[in-house]
Amino acid sequence: MRGNGQQQLDVFSYIGSEERVPQDHPLRSLRVMTDEALQQLQPRFNNLYAKIGRPSIAPEKLLRAFLLQALYSVRSERMLLEQLDYNLLFRWFVGLIFCTIDHAHRDAARTNGFCQHCVALKGKSVD
Repeated sequence: MRGNGQQQLDVFSYIGSEERVPQDHPLRSLRVMTDEALQQLQPRFNNLYAKIGRPSIAPEKLLRAFLLQALYSVRSERMLLEQLDYNLLFRWFVGLIFCTIDHAHRDAARTNGFCQHCVALKGKSVD
């Protein structure tokens, strides 16, 4: 009997993000090292940002995304955002939720929000 050729638009996943990434994947060990380094920078990040106002994109997520951009030779921030939108490995490494897309956050990032946060973070010293 021939199967149904209709595309499945919704996907239900009962597998968590940790189970999707193989245990021996090279990014697992890199993520551990990255998390440790970013944990040490936490107090410095807290000093860089205002205590009031609209929350920004977390600097930890920005730095993880930049690391992936360098490792995977992603040519531009626009392409990086595209990868973060659908690449499950990238989403896992950066710390984004798999099953939901925050359209407001994504659209703000696409309309220079991501770039502005990047410039702001790059322009500050965390010495």
